[in-house]
Amino acid sequence: MPREIILARSAGQCFGVKRAFNIAMEAAASEDPVVMLGDIVHNEHVVQRIDSAGVKVVEDLDGSGQQGALLVRAHGAAPEVYRKAEEAGLKLLDATCPLVHEIHQVAREMAAEGYRLIVIGDHGHDEVIGIAGQVEDAIILAGPEEVQERLPKRLRKVGVVVQSTQNMENVQRILAELVPRVRELRYVDTICGPTKTHQRDIRTLPSEVDVMVIVGSFTSANTCRLTEISLEKNPRSYQVEDASGLAGEWFVDSITIGVTAGASTPDWIIDEVMEALEKLPD
Repeated sequence: MPREIILARSAGQCFGVKRAFNIAMEAAASEDPVVMLGDIVHNEHVVQRIDSAGVKVVEDLDGSGQQGALLVRAHGAAPEVYRKAEEAGLKLLDATCPLVHEIHQVAREMAAEGYRLIVIGDHGHDEVIGIAGQVEDAIILAGPEEVQERLPKRLRKVGVVVQSTQNMENVQRILAELVPRVRELRYVDTICGPTKTHQRDIRTLPSEVDVMVIVGSFTSANTCRLTEISLEKNPRSYQVEDASGLAGEWFVDSITIGVTAGASTPDWIIDEVMEALEKLPD
């Protein structure tokens, strides 16, 4: 019986990542040098292409002596980064996802209305750092167990925004812990549409196939989150960065294979994985 390979409709790059990649490649074609503070997205293959095109990564702007332009990445940045770039005389190329810009705006509005900002997201993640940097004294919560640890006391007014690629179930658990500790809580669901679509598909497809393959970098928060959810539905779930990570023994006695990919995974990598799966022996 021939093996069936099913690609999730939501698999692959969201429009924000594609937009950032296109801005970077267009910038690389200019005569001015272009730098970034870190990788544009969390995918090694995309990073390699951009590096080969001439856009380089720098650690910081302090005393860097850089000239040309600073490319603000898809994850966004805190206002301090924009200020330093302007002081250094760098032209700004803003590739921040428009949906992340919306989260920044909501965070600033909450602070202006007297709410203490809580950001639900992964500690150290570029997007979360950028969101928290929009206001003073933001609190970052990665999981429900941190609520009691990180809330200094019972708070009167709290505003909550969310990293755009968070797992909704994790957000709900954190909110359940927050409610008894806050007198007034304002929550804005800032998980982006592409993430919700990815997570909707990953909550159904793994249960319908023998083996599930998730394609994307292990440094990508949204890809790793897809793998985490998939494993809950199907223990035969495997994450690979590209086709070279596939192992034939995963697919023994399998008739159906599901495939999805994180929001930073480029189409050409997904195509290579699909081709490799199609060549598996029956």
